[in-house]
Amino acid sequence: MYQIEEPKYFYLFIFIAVLIVMYLVVAIWKRKKQREFADLALLSKLSPEKSKFKPILKIIMLVLGLAFLILALVNPKMGTKLKTIKRQGVDIVFALDVSKSMLAEDIAPNRLEKSKQIISKIVDKLGSDRVGIIIYAGNAYPLLPITTDHGAAKMFLQNASPDMVSSQGTAINEALKLAKTFFDDDTQTNRFLFIISDGEDHEKNSSKIANEILNEGIQTFTIGVGTNKGAPIPIKRNGKFIGYKKDNKDEVVITKLNVETLKDIAKSGKGKYIYGNKTSKTIEFVEELLLKADKKEFETKQFSDYKDQFQWFIGLGLLFLVLDIFLLNKKTKWVQKMNLFNESKKDV
Repeated sequence: MYQIEEPKYFYLFIFIAVLIVMYLVVAIWKRKKQREFADLALLSKLSPEKSKFKPILKIIMLVLGLAFLILALVNPKMGTKLKTIKRQGVDIVFALDVSKSMLAEDIAPNRLEKSKQIISKIVDKLGSDRVGIIIYAGNAYPLLPITTDHGAAKMFLQNASPDMVSSQGTAINEALKLAKTFFDDDTQTNRFLFIISDGEDHEKNSSKIANEILNEGIQTFTIGVGTNKGAPIPIKRNGKFIGYKKDNKDEVVITKLNVETLKDIAKSGKGKYIYGNKTSKTIEFVEELLLKADKKEFETKQFSDYKDQFQWFIGLGLLFLVLDIFLLNKKTKWVQKMNLFNESKKDV
């Protein structure tokens, strides 16, 4: 088993290939010039101590030394070591309303972006807690299964938009039911559901469902985003404003924050309603809630980690470079006597 940490450095092997080509070109050029100067047999007698094999051996040592140093930069990781991870925390699922009404700009930059900011900052405050994300409008969909990867949660969150849901509306009931499936049945952690919405176009029986999932240990909180005064819903095409949403009477639709609906859901779910327009107070409330919550061990697993091996390649690379430096072009007497390469004595 191995893993490559910095594969980009493999491009440096091009330098070695160029070096080999240059060596061959120079060797051919030198041999050609030697033939022009004098007979090769005569040259051999003029320099009896010069070895024909040593220059080739030196370039091999140089190439191997550079190759191993490049491999050290690539840092192949080999072997495995086992670690035991024990986490303590709670499970949190965010149900984010992405209906068109969340595009209203009574809260800067708009309700949806404000909601994303709230979730992102809450995720930043999490320790070993797990997080999942649901998006809903006319239907509810899982955006991110419950995970300890907070970076992935923030990345997926940025892509949430009304375009991800095929039908419009506010399917809070469906989001509540879907949230139930996000929590593992075999864990005993505290479970919190945060519904972030303007509460508009709500369905009936939402409070009843919130009470039902409470029996599964899921406590429901609601975060309201928007204003009582309300605002029109902008319509944009390719990022350009083209008008406001209108009803059947050709009048501009004004969407308002429906506080009572969100309060009823939170009350039935044994949670609380949070006014989300003030981000700092919302974060403080959630942070205090999680601080007081009982955090139990919910994950114990072993996983493999690769050990760095670059030091071995550095050692081998330096060894071959040192050999290249101290390797002379003269004949080696004891090698000549052993005749390892079946050469005549005059060639060693």
